[in-house]
Amino acid sequence: MTTVSTTSIPSGDRRPVADRVAGAPISWGVSEVPGWGFQLEPDTVLRQMRALGLSATEFGPDGFLPDDPQAKAATLAGYGLKAVGQFVPVVLHDPGHDPLPDVERAMEGLVAAQASTVVIAAATGQEGYDDRPVLDESGWSALLGNLDRITDAAAAHGLVATLHPHVGTMIESGEETERVLAGSRIGLCLDTGHLLIGGGDPVAIAERSPERIVHTHLKDVRVDWARRVQSGDVTYTEAVAGGMYVPLGEGDVDISAIVAALEGSGYAGWYVLEQDTILAGPPAAGGPDPVADVRASIAHLLAVAGGPSAAKA
Repeated sequence: MTTVSTTSIPSGDRRPVADRVAGAPISWGVSEVPGWGFQLEPDTVLRQMRALGLSATEFGPDGFLPDDPQAKAATLAGYGLKAVGQFVPVVLHDPGHDPLPDVERAMEGLVAAQASTVVIAAATGQEGYDDRPVLDESGWSALLGNLDRITDAAAAHGLVATLHPHVGTMIESGEETERVLAGSRIGLCLDTGHLLIGGGDPVAIAERSPERIVHTHLKDVRVDWARRVQSGDVTYTEAVAGGMYVPLGEGDVDISAIVAALEGSGYAGWYVLEQDTILAGPPAAGGPDPVADVRASIAHLLAVAGGPSAAKA
């Protein structure tokens, strides 16, 4: 199996889990998918992150923060938040398309904000995550080659590149993830929810390949909804709207086993809390409450990690 040199992974002194918990705008319903739902203003999201005790976040989709790299960094700093990374969906499987220019633009903002990680998803070229084509051998060859190119480009910027298995992208299942690990040098962003929904086993990957995991998106999902997505009974978007994602500890992902495997292997990276949410409007009684859900996820993570809660009442 191809391995990633640990010298390329920013670790330094390994900090407690409580100091490695980050937020993500998707937990507040902020998404790059057109028509996803009501989009909260950045001020609301960033203020609430900080009030919950979070000290870091991923950027969120293009347009959520200012486009200018320095302005993006200054915006986060104004809320007392560090930048962790950015989710960057790009087409990797088309031999006639070069994804590097889009990735380079994203990396400019990451470098300006002193972030560590560029999180790549193998986009289909279509909108949304409800359907995807099947990769042929030519597509696989192009995809794996582009992942290595992105890995090298990120290293040249002092960043770590990761591949994020994601439902509705060209890499969503455990089998596809294993092929990426075997056929490229890129690190893995372990997304515990998307792997389960895609038919993979996030616990098994955490236990078998911890040396490749350099970034973690912690999600919990209800397996009954995941199976309906797998069977085609509902679309991914319908399942999200129906409540497939839940706070950590309230679903069917074994968060405790995953954290134990990673921490036991010496993992020094971030745990980014992501509870994909679709809002019909401003949070109100009876609807999703991002603040309450993220607070519950922080408490559960720190409980299974054996540390004090960072969440404020």
